[in-house]
Amino acid sequence: MIDFSDKLKKLREGRHLTQSQVAQQIGCTSSMISAYESAIRRPSYENLIQLSKLFHVSTDYLLGNDSKSALDTAMLTNEEINALASLISIMKNKK
Repeated sequence: MIDFSDKLKKLREGRHLTQSQVAQQIGCTSSMISAYESAIRRPSYENLIQLSKLFHVSTDYLLGNDSKSALDTAMLTNEEINALASLISIMKNKK
């Protein structure tokens, strides 16, 4: 869980959410989210799963076992998924 606190904070800020908003959505307190981001506490399995669902990433990504984040494409058509894949490819080649 070396990178967990940093990843959580970056995901939260990337979605323009406050610690209170994240806490409310996963069913805990804002002080708990603060403790996670400060690496004072580690999340329970239940909160870890709720955080992964909220941010549409795997628990492995949050725990630092996987460097790739995942996109939730469940509600997209195949055409939309292909368009996203093309955009990602263009962005990767731009670097």
